[in-house]
Amino acid sequence: MKAFMDQDFLLQSETARKLFHDYAEGTPVLDYHCHISPKEIAEDRKFDNITQVWLGGDHYKWRFMRSCGVDEKYITGDAPDREKFQKWAECLGKAVGNPLYHWSHLELQRYFGYHGHLCAATAEEVWNICNAKLAEPSMTVRNIIRQSNVTLICTTDDPIDSLEYHRAIKADPTFDVKVLPAWRPDKAMNLEKPDYKEYLKKLAEVSGMPEIRTWHGLRHALKNRMDFFAENGCLVSDHALEFIMYYPASDDEVEEIFLKRQNNVPLTKEEEYRFKTAFMLFVSREYHRRGWVLQLHAGAKRDNNTLMYEKLGPDTGYDCISNTSSAAQTADFLNALQMTDELPRTILYSLNPNDNAYLGTILGCFQDSTAVAKIQQGSAWWFNDHKTGMTDQLTSLANLGNLSGFVGMLTDSRSFLSYTRHEYFRRILCNLLGSWVENGEFPEDYDILGEIVRNVSYYNAVNYFRFPLEQ
Repeated sequence: MKAFMDQDFLLQSETARKLFHDYAEGTPVLDYHCHISPKEIAEDRKFDNITQVWLGGDHYKWRFMRSCGVDEKYITGDAPDREKFQKWAECLGKAVGNPLYHWSHLELQRYFGYHGHLCAATAEEVWNICNAKLAEPSMTVRNIIRQSNVTLICTTDDPIDSLEYHRAIKADPTFDVKVLPAWRPDKAMNLEKPDYKEYLKKLAEVSGMPEIRTWHGLRHALKNRMDFFAENGCLVSDHALEFIMYYPASDDEVEEIFLKRQNNVPLTKEEEYRFKTAFMLFVSREYHRRGWVLQLHAGAKRDNNTLMYEKLGPDTGYDCISNTSSAAQTADFLNALQMTDELPRTILYSLNPNDNAYLGTILGCFQDSTAVAKIQQGSAWWFNDHKTGMTDQLTSLANLGNLSGFVGMLTDSRSFLSYTRHEYFRRILCNLLGSWVENGEFPEDYDILGEIVRNVSYYNAVNYFRFPLEQ
Protein backbone atom coordinates (compact mmCIF):
# COMPACT_ATOMS: atom_id res chain seq x y z
CA MET A 1 0.00 0.00 0.00
CA LYS A 2 1.29 3.47 -0.92
CA ALA A 3 1.55 6.09 1.79
CA PHE A 4 -1.14 8.75 1.92
CA MET A 5 -0.32 11.61 -0.48
CA ASP A 6 3.45 11.22 -0.16
CA GLN A 7 6.08 12.73 -2.48
CA ASP A 8 5.06 10.28 -5.23
CA PHE A 9 1.33 10.95 -4.95
CA LEU A 10 -0.43 9.99 -8.24
CA LEU A 11 2.88 8.93 -9.82
CA GLN A 12 2.43 5.25 -10.60
CA SER A 13 5.64 4.44 -12.48
CA GLU A 14 9.35 5.17 -12.35
CA THR A 15 9.03 7.20 -15.56
CA ALA A 16 6.23 9.31 -14.08
CA ARG A 17 8.25 9.95 -10.94
CA LYS A 18 11.31 11.03 -12.94
CA LEU A 19 9.25 13.32 -15.18
CA PHE A 20 7.61 15.03 -12.23
CA HIS A 21 10.54 15.38 -9.87
CA ASP A 22 13.18 16.22 -12.51
CA TYR A 23 11.16 18.37 -14.89
CA ALA A 24 7.77 19.52 -13.57
CA GLU A 25 8.19 20.04 -9.85
CA GLY A 26 10.53 23.03 -9.94
CA THR A 27 9.06 24.74 -13.00
CA PRO A 28 7.44 28.14 -12.26
CA VAL A 29 3.69 28.72 -12.20
CA LEU A 30 1.85 31.00 -14.63
CA ASP A 31 -1.80 31.53 -13.73
CA TYR A 32 -3.36 33.00 -16.86
CA HIS A 33 -6.96 32.82 -15.61
CA CYS A 34 -8.19 33.28 -12.07
CA HIS A 35 -10.67 35.25 -9.99
CA ILE A 36 -8.46 36.45 -7.15
CA SER A 37 -8.65 40.06 -6.02
CA PRO A 38 -5.98 42.49 -7.27
CA LYS A 39 -6.98 44.72 -4.35
CA GLU A 40 -5.88 42.04 -1.87
CA ILE A 41 -2.55 41.68 -3.70
CA ALA A 42 -2.00 45.45 -3.75
CA GLU A 43 -2.79 45.70 -0.05
CA ASP A 44 -0.89 42.48 0.78
CA ARG A 45 -3.79 41.12 2.79
CA LYS A 46 -3.15 38.99 5.85
CA PHE A 47 -5.79 36.44 6.87
CA ASP A 48 -6.96 36.07 10.46
CA ASN A 49 -7.72 32.37 10.23
CA ILE A 50 -7.95 29.38 7.89
CA THR A 51 -11.71 29.78 7.43
CA GLN A 52 -11.17 33.14 5.74
CA VAL A 53 -8.69 31.56 3.33
CA TRP A 54 -10.60 28.37 2.63
CA LEU A 55 -14.31 29.08 2.86
CA GLY A 56 -14.60 32.73 1.90
CA GLY A 57 -16.05 32.72 -1.62
CA ASP A 58 -15.20 29.09 -2.43
CA HIS A 59 -18.38 27.72 -3.97
CA TYR A 60 -16.70 24.35 -4.64
CA LYS A 61 -16.55 23.77 -0.89
CA TRP A 62 -19.99 25.29 -0.32
CA ARG A 63 -21.58 22.81 -2.75
CA PHE A 64 -19.96 19.86 -1.00
CA MET A 65 -21.00 21.07 2.45
CA ARG A 66 -24.60 21.39 1.26
CA SER A 67 -24.43 17.85 -0.12
CA CYS A 68 -23.44 16.75 3.40
CA GLY A 69 -26.57 18.39 4.82
CA VAL A 70 -24.80 21.29 6.54
CA ASP A 71 -27.00 24.24 7.50
CA GLU A 72 -26.37 27.34 5.38
CA LYS A 73 -25.40 29.40 8.44
CA TYR A 74 -22.16 27.38 8.59
CA ILE A 75 -21.51 27.92 4.87
CA THR A 76 -22.39 31.48 3.86
CA GLY A 77 -24.14 32.53 7.06
CA ASP A 78 -23.07 34.24 10.27
CA ALA A 79 -21.77 31.27 12.25
CA PRO A 80 -18.37 31.88 13.92
CA ASP A 81 -15.36 31.01 11.78
CA ARG A 82 -14.28 28.22 14.13
CA GLU A 83 -17.68 26.53 13.81
CA LYS A 84 -17.62 26.89 10.01
CA PHE A 85 -14.20 25.27 9.93
CA GLN A 86 -15.41 22.40 12.10
CA LYS A 87 -18.28 21.70 9.72
CA TRP A 88 -15.92 21.81 6.76
CA ALA A 89 -13.50 19.41 8.49
CA GLU A 90 -16.35 16.99 9.20
CA CYS A 91 -17.38 17.09 5.54
CA LEU A 92 -13.87 16.85 4.12
CA GLY A 93 -13.20 13.74 6.16
CA LYS A 94 -15.87 11.99 4.06
CA ALA A 95 -14.87 13.42 0.65
CA VAL A 96 -13.42 10.20 -0.75
CA GLY A 97 -12.92 10.46 -4.52
CA ASN A 98 -13.53 14.21 -4.59
CA PRO A 99 -10.73 16.52 -5.82
CA LEU A 100 -11.46 18.81 -2.87
CA TYR A 101 -9.86 16.15 -0.69
CA HIS A 102 -6.63 16.22 -2.69
CA TRP A 103 -6.55 20.01 -3.16
CA SER A 104 -7.13 20.67 0.53
CA HIS A 105 -4.47 18.26 1.68
CA LEU A 106 -1.93 19.53 -0.85
CA GLU A 107 -2.54 23.02 0.54
CA LEU A 108 -2.16 21.77 4.10
CA GLN A 109 1.14 20.08 3.18
CA ARG A 110 2.68 22.84 1.07
CA TYR A 111 1.66 25.93 3.04
CA PHE A 112 1.21 24.66 6.59
CA GLY A 113 3.52 21.63 6.82
CA TYR A 114 0.67 19.36 7.91
CA HIS A 115 0.87 15.81 6.53
CA GLY A 116 -1.96 14.21 8.44
CA HIS A 117 -5.56 14.11 7.27
CA LEU A 118 -8.22 16.63 8.16
CA CYS A 119 -11.45 15.26 9.59
CA ALA A 120 -13.73 15.89 12.57
CA ALA A 121 -11.21 14.39 15.00
CA THR A 122 -8.24 16.46 13.79
CA ALA A 123 -10.08 19.77 13.23
CA GLU A 124 -8.83 21.44 16.43
CA GLU A 125 -5.21 20.46 15.76
CA VAL A 126 -5.34 21.69 12.14
CA TRP A 127 -7.16 24.90 13.13
CA ASN A 128 -4.37 25.77 15.57
CA ILE A 129 -1.53 24.81 13.19
CA CYS A 130 -2.95 26.81 10.30
CA ASN A 131 -3.79 29.88 12.32
CA ALA A 132 -0.35 29.96 13.91
CA LYS A 133 1.20 29.77 10.47
CA LEU A 134 -1.12 32.46 9.06
CA ALA A 135 0.08 34.81 11.79
CA GLU A 136 3.61 34.67 10.37
CA PRO A 137 4.84 37.33 7.89
CA SER A 138 5.46 34.59 5.34
CA MET A 139 1.71 34.11 4.88
CA THR A 140 0.62 37.48 3.57
CA VAL A 141 -0.97 37.31 0.12
CA ARG A 142 2.19 38.45 -1.65
CA ASN A 143 4.38 35.99 0.21
CA ILE A 144 2.01 33.12 -0.53
CA ILE A 145 2.33 34.02 -4.21
CA ARG A 146 6.12 34.23 -3.95
CA GLN A 147 6.54 30.89 -2.21
CA SER A 148 4.26 29.31 -4.82
CA ASN A 149 6.86 30.16 -7.50
CA VAL A 150 4.33 32.23 -9.46
CA THR A 151 5.71 34.61 -12.09
CA LEU A 152 2.51 36.08 -13.54
CA ILE A 153 -1.20 36.27 -12.73
CA CYS A 154 -4.10 37.37 -14.92
CA THR A 155 -7.11 38.48 -12.93
CA THR A 156 -10.65 38.82 -14.34
CA ASP A 157 -11.75 42.41 -14.88
CA ASP A 158 -14.82 44.21 -16.18
CA PRO A 159 -14.45 46.95 -18.84
CA ILE A 160 -15.60 49.59 -16.33
CA ASP A 161 -12.88 48.65 -13.82
CA SER A 162 -10.45 51.45 -12.96
CA LEU A 163 -7.52 48.97 -12.77
CA GLU A 164 -6.16 51.11 -9.94
CA TYR A 165 -4.86 48.10 -8.02
CA HIS A 166 -3.05 46.72 -11.06
CA ARG A 167 -1.32 50.06 -11.46
CA ALA A 168 -0.44 50.14 -7.76
CA ILE A 169 1.10 46.65 -7.96
CA LYS A 170 3.10 47.55 -11.06
CA ALA A 171 4.42 50.71 -9.42
CA ASP A 172 5.63 48.83 -6.32
CA PRO A 173 9.28 47.75 -6.80
CA THR A 174 9.12 45.40 -3.79
CA PHE A 175 6.85 42.92 -5.62
CA ASP A 176 8.19 41.44 -8.85
CA VAL A 177 5.30 39.12 -9.79
CA LYS A 178 3.40 40.53 -12.76
CA VAL A 179 -0.35 40.97 -12.15
CA LEU A 180 -2.13 41.79 -15.41
CA PRO A 181 -5.80 42.47 -16.09
CA ALA A 182 -7.86 40.19 -18.31
CA TRP A 183 -10.74 41.71 -20.25
CA ARG A 184 -14.12 40.13 -19.28
CA PRO A 185 -16.93 42.07 -21.04
CA ASP A 186 -19.86 39.74 -20.26
CA LYS A 187 -21.96 42.53 -18.74
CA ALA A 188 -21.59 44.61 -21.89
CA MET A 189 -22.87 41.69 -23.98
CA ASN A 190 -25.69 40.32 -21.85
CA LEU A 191 -28.44 42.70 -22.94
CA GLU A 192 -31.13 40.37 -21.58
CA LYS A 193 -30.12 41.17 -18.00
CA PRO A 194 -32.48 43.53 -16.11
CA ASP A 195 -29.66 45.90 -15.11
CA TYR A 196 -28.18 46.17 -18.62
CA LYS A 197 -29.12 49.80 -19.21
CA GLU A 198 -27.69 50.80 -15.84
CA TYR A 199 -24.46 49.08 -16.78
CA LEU A 200 -24.32 51.02 -20.07
CA LYS A 201 -24.51 54.27 -18.12
CA LYS A 202 -21.40 53.27 -16.16
CA LEU A 203 -19.63 52.15 -19.31
CA ALA A 204 -20.42 55.46 -21.01
CA GLU A 205 -19.13 57.41 -18.04
CA VAL A 206 -15.74 55.69 -17.90
CA SER A 207 -15.49 55.93 -21.70
CA GLY A 208 -15.96 59.70 -21.68
CA MET A 209 -19.29 59.48 -23.50
CA PRO A 210 -22.54 61.21 -22.50
CA GLU A 211 -24.52 58.02 -23.19
CA ILE A 212 -24.60 54.80 -25.17
CA ARG A 213 -27.77 54.64 -27.25
CA THR A 214 -26.64 52.66 -30.31
CA TRP A 215 -24.70 49.55 -31.29
CA HIS A 216 -22.19 51.87 -32.94
CA GLY A 217 -21.83 53.77 -29.67
CA LEU A 218 -21.31 50.55 -27.71
CA ARG A 219 -18.51 49.50 -30.05
CA HIS A 220 -16.87 52.89 -29.66
CA ALA A 221 -17.01 52.60 -25.86
CA LEU A 222 -15.58 49.06 -25.92
CA LYS A 223 -12.66 50.07 -28.13
CA ASN A 224 -11.98 52.99 -25.79
CA ARG A 225 -11.80 50.65 -22.80
CA MET A 226 -9.72 48.07 -24.68
CA ASP A 227 -7.18 50.83 -25.31
CA PHE A 228 -7.16 51.55 -21.57
CA PHE A 229 -6.73 47.86 -20.69
CA ALA A 230 -3.91 47.52 -23.24
CA GLU A 231 -2.15 50.49 -21.66
CA ASN A 232 -2.26 48.55 -18.40
CA GLY A 233 -0.73 45.39 -19.82
CA CYS A 234 -3.79 43.39 -20.88
CA LEU A 235 -3.04 40.63 -23.40
CA VAL A 236 -5.98 38.29 -22.90
CA SER A 237 -9.77 38.31 -22.93
CA ASP A 238 -12.20 35.93 -21.31
CA HIS A 239 -15.88 35.28 -22.02
CA ALA A 240 -18.49 33.21 -20.19
CA LEU A 241 -21.01 31.93 -22.75
CA GLU A 242 -24.05 29.71 -22.47
CA PHE A 243 -22.70 28.15 -25.66
CA ILE A 244 -20.51 29.27 -28.57
CA MET A 245 -23.17 30.55 -30.93
CA TYR A 246 -23.36 31.67 -34.53
CA TYR A 247 -26.49 33.61 -35.51
CA PRO A 248 -25.23 36.07 -38.14
CA ALA A 249 -26.97 39.43 -38.64
CA SER A 250 -26.31 42.66 -40.54
CA ASP A 251 -25.25 45.81 -38.69
CA ASP A 252 -28.68 47.28 -39.38
CA GLU A 253 -30.37 44.28 -37.78
CA VAL A 254 -28.09 44.51 -34.74
CA GLU A 255 -28.81 48.24 -34.42
CA GLU A 256 -32.52 47.49 -34.47
CA ILE A 257 -32.15 44.84 -31.76
CA PHE A 258 -30.10 47.20 -29.60
CA LEU A 259 -32.68 49.98 -30.05
CA LYS A 260 -35.48 47.63 -29.01
CA ARG A 261 -33.60 46.84 -25.79
CA GLN A 262 -33.04 50.56 -25.16
CA ASN A 263 -36.78 51.11 -25.51
CA ASN A 264 -37.60 48.15 -23.23
CA VAL A 265 -39.19 46.15 -26.05
CA PRO A 266 -38.97 42.41 -25.24
CA LEU A 267 -36.49 40.50 -27.38
CA THR A 268 -36.86 37.00 -28.75
CA LYS A 269 -34.20 34.42 -27.92
CA GLU A 270 -33.00 34.50 -31.51
CA GLU A 271 -32.63 38.30 -31.40
CA GLU A 272 -30.58 37.94 -28.23
CA TYR A 273 -28.34 35.37 -29.93
CA ARG A 274 -27.96 37.54 -33.04
CA PHE A 275 -26.80 40.45 -30.92
CA LYS A 276 -24.39 38.28 -28.93
CA THR A 277 -22.96 36.79 -32.13
CA ALA A 278 -22.34 40.29 -33.51
CA PHE A 279 -20.78 41.32 -30.20
CA MET A 280 -18.42 38.35 -30.15
CA LEU A 281 -17.40 38.80 -33.78
CA PHE A 282 -16.67 42.48 -33.16
CA VAL A 283 -14.55 41.98 -30.03
CA SER A 284 -12.74 38.97 -31.52
CA ARG A 285 -11.65 41.04 -34.52
CA GLU A 286 -10.40 43.68 -32.11
CA TYR A 287 -8.43 41.02 -30.21
CA HIS A 288 -6.84 39.88 -33.45
CA ARG A 289 -5.85 43.44 -34.28
CA ARG A 290 -4.35 43.96 -30.81
CA GLY A 291 -2.65 40.57 -30.52
CA TRP A 292 -4.84 39.48 -27.59
CA VAL A 293 -5.89 35.90 -26.88
CA LEU A 294 -9.61 35.02 -27.00
CA GLN A 295 -10.79 32.65 -24.25
CA LEU A 296 -14.29 31.19 -24.53
CA HIS A 297 -15.70 29.43 -21.46
CA ALA A 298 -18.91 27.71 -22.55
CA GLY A 299 -21.31 25.12 -21.23
CA ALA A 300 -22.48 26.37 -17.82
CA LYS A 301 -26.12 26.68 -16.89
CA ARG A 302 -26.06 29.23 -14.11
CA ASP A 303 -28.08 30.15 -11.02
CA ASN A 304 -30.42 27.17 -11.15
CA ASN A 305 -31.77 27.49 -7.62
CA THR A 306 -33.87 30.66 -7.84
CA LEU A 307 -34.68 30.76 -4.15
CA MET A 308 -31.02 30.66 -3.13
CA TYR A 309 -29.97 32.95 -5.97
CA GLU A 310 -32.31 35.61 -4.64
CA LYS A 311 -30.77 35.19 -1.18
CA LEU A 312 -27.07 34.88 -2.07
CA GLY A 313 -26.60 36.12 -5.64
CA PRO A 314 -24.42 34.60 -8.39
CA ASP A 315 -21.31 32.41 -8.00
CA THR A 316 -22.55 30.78 -4.83
CA GLY A 317 -22.63 27.14 -5.95
CA TYR A 318 -25.86 26.73 -7.89
CA ASP A 319 -24.53 26.26 -11.42
CA CYS A 320 -24.36 23.05 -13.44
CA ILE A 321 -23.18 21.61 -16.75
CA SER A 322 -25.26 22.43 -19.82
CA ASN A 323 -25.61 20.25 -22.91
CA THR A 324 -26.49 23.06 -25.35
CA SER A 325 -23.09 23.34 -27.07
CA SER A 326 -23.11 23.12 -30.85
CA ALA A 327 -20.10 21.83 -32.75
CA ALA A 328 -21.44 23.26 -36.00
CA GLN A 329 -21.96 26.75 -34.57
CA THR A 330 -18.55 26.73 -32.88
CA ALA A 331 -16.92 25.89 -36.21
CA ASP A 332 -19.03 28.47 -38.06
CA PHE A 333 -18.10 31.20 -35.57
CA LEU A 334 -14.38 30.54 -35.97
CA ASN A 335 -14.76 30.26 -39.73
CA ALA A 336 -16.49 33.65 -39.93
CA LEU A 337 -13.38 35.21 -38.37
CA GLN A 338 -11.00 33.12 -40.45
CA MET A 339 -12.67 34.17 -43.72
CA THR A 340 -11.40 37.73 -43.24
CA ASP A 341 -8.12 36.61 -41.65
CA GLU A 342 -9.20 38.04 -38.28
CA LEU A 343 -9.19 34.90 -36.14
CA PRO A 344 -7.17 35.57 -32.95
CA ARG A 345 -5.31 32.97 -30.96
CA THR A 346 -8.23 31.22 -29.27
CA ILE A 347 -8.75 28.85 -26.34
CA LEU A 348 -12.01 26.87 -26.32
CA TYR A 349 -13.27 25.52 -23.01
CA SER A 350 -16.39 23.45 -22.55
CA LEU A 351 -17.77 22.55 -19.16
CA ASN A 352 -19.31 19.43 -20.69
CA PRO A 353 -16.69 16.65 -20.96
CA ASN A 354 -18.73 15.08 -23.77
CA ASP A 355 -17.47 17.96 -25.95
CA ASN A 356 -13.80 16.96 -25.78
CA ALA A 357 -13.80 15.13 -29.12
CA TYR A 358 -15.63 17.73 -31.15
CA LEU A 359 -13.42 20.49 -29.77
CA GLY A 360 -10.35 18.43 -30.59
CA THR A 361 -11.40 18.07 -34.21
CA ILE A 362 -12.39 21.73 -34.63
CA LEU A 363 -8.93 22.84 -33.48
CA GLY A 364 -7.33 21.15 -36.44
CA CYS A 365 -9.44 23.09 -38.93
CA PHE A 366 -7.92 26.45 -38.00
CA GLN A 367 -4.28 25.85 -37.08
CA ASP A 368 -1.61 27.74 -39.00
CA SER A 369 2.00 28.90 -38.78
CA THR A 370 1.26 32.09 -36.81
CA ALA A 371 1.45 30.22 -33.48
CA VAL A 372 2.08 26.75 -32.11
CA ALA A 373 -1.39 25.32 -31.49
CA LYS A 374 -3.02 28.65 -32.39
CA ILE A 375 -6.46 27.24 -31.50
CA GLN A 376 -6.32 25.46 -28.15
CA GLN A 377 -8.62 23.19 -26.20
CA GLY A 378 -8.70 24.68 -22.72
CA SER A 379 -7.75 22.83 -19.58
CA ALA A 380 -10.28 20.59 -17.85
CA TRP A 381 -12.37 23.20 -16.10
CA TRP A 382 -14.57 23.67 -13.03
CA PHE A 383 -16.53 20.42 -12.70
CA ASN A 384 -13.80 18.60 -14.65
CA ASP A 385 -10.57 19.65 -12.91
CA HIS A 386 -10.22 16.31 -11.12
CA LYS A 387 -8.05 13.29 -11.92
CA THR A 388 -10.52 11.67 -14.30
CA GLY A 389 -11.47 14.91 -16.04
CA MET A 390 -7.87 16.04 -16.51
CA THR A 391 -6.76 12.63 -17.75
CA ASP A 392 -9.65 12.46 -20.22
CA GLN A 393 -8.98 15.98 -21.55
CA LEU A 394 -5.25 15.37 -21.92
CA THR A 395 -5.83 12.02 -23.62
CA SER A 396 -8.41 13.43 -26.03
CA LEU A 397 -6.15 16.36 -26.91
CA ALA A 398 -3.22 14.00 -27.49
CA ASN A 399 -5.35 11.67 -29.62
CA LEU A 400 -6.71 14.43 -31.84
CA GLY A 401 -4.18 17.26 -31.73
CA ASN A 402 -0.87 18.50 -30.34
CA LEU A 403 -0.53 17.84 -26.63
CA SER A 404 3.05 19.13 -26.69
CA GLY A 405 1.74 22.61 -27.62
CA PHE A 406 -0.87 22.76 -24.85
CA VAL A 407 -0.85 25.87 -22.64
CA GLY A 408 -1.61 23.79 -19.56
CA MET A 409 -3.26 24.48 -16.23
CA LEU A 410 -4.95 27.49 -14.68
CA THR A 411 -6.47 27.86 -11.21
CA ASP A 412 -9.81 29.52 -12.15
CA SER A 413 -9.91 30.15 -8.40
CA ARG A 414 -10.70 32.82 -5.82
CA SER A 415 -8.19 31.40 -3.33
CA PHE A 416 -4.54 32.35 -2.90
CA LEU A 417 -3.73 28.80 -1.77
CA SER A 418 -4.98 27.14 -4.95
CA TYR A 419 -1.65 27.20 -6.81
CA THR A 420 -1.26 23.59 -5.69
CA ARG A 421 -3.77 22.79 -8.46
CA HIS A 422 -0.86 23.29 -10.85
CA GLU A 423 1.05 20.61 -8.94
CA TYR A 424 -1.99 18.33 -9.06
CA PHE A 425 -2.23 18.83 -12.83
CA ARG A 426 1.48 18.23 -13.35
CA ARG A 427 1.39 14.99 -11.41
CA ILE A 428 -1.51 13.78 -13.56
CA LEU A 429 0.27 14.88 -16.75
CA CYS A 430 3.49 13.10 -15.78
CA ASN A 431 1.64 9.97 -14.77
CA LEU A 432 -0.17 9.84 -18.11
CA LEU A 433 3.01 10.35 -20.13
CA GLY A 434 4.77 7.84 -17.93
CA SER A 435 2.09 5.23 -18.58
CA TRP A 436 2.58 5.59 -22.34
CA VAL A 437 6.33 5.18 -21.99
CA GLU A 438 6.03 2.18 -19.66
CA ASN A 439 3.59 0.58 -22.10
CA GLY A 440 6.00 0.98 -25.01
CA GLU A 441 3.85 3.61 -26.73
CA PHE A 442 6.55 6.33 -26.62
CA PRO A 443 10.33 6.05 -26.23
CA GLU A 444 12.04 6.73 -22.92
CA ASP A 445 13.69 9.84 -24.31
CA TYR A 446 13.89 12.37 -21.49
CA ASP A 447 15.24 15.12 -23.71
CA ILE A 448 11.93 15.09 -25.57
CA LEU A 449 9.69 14.14 -22.65
CA GLY A 450 11.28 16.63 -20.26
CA GLU A 451 10.85 19.45 -22.76
CA ILE A 452 7.18 18.53 -23.26
CA VAL A 453 6.56 18.48 -19.51
CA ARG A 454 8.26 21.83 -18.89
CA ASN A 455 6.55 23.45 -21.85
CA VAL A 456 3.05 22.26 -20.94
CA SER A 457 3.65 23.20 -17.31
CA TYR A 458 4.83 26.75 -18.05
CA TYR A 459 6.72 27.79 -21.17
CA ASN A 460 3.98 27.18 -23.73
CA ALA A 461 1.77 29.67 -21.89
CA VAL A 462 4.54 32.28 -21.78
CA ASN A 463 5.02 32.03 -25.53
CA TYR A 464 1.38 31.61 -26.52
CA PHE A 465 0.08 34.64 -24.61
CA ARG A 466 3.28 36.58 -25.41
CA PHE A 467 3.67 37.60 -21.80
CA PRO A 468 6.59 39.90 -20.94
CA LEU A 469 8.63 37.31 -19.05
CA GLU A 470 12.26 36.28 -19.27
CA GLN A 471 12.84 32.67 -20.26
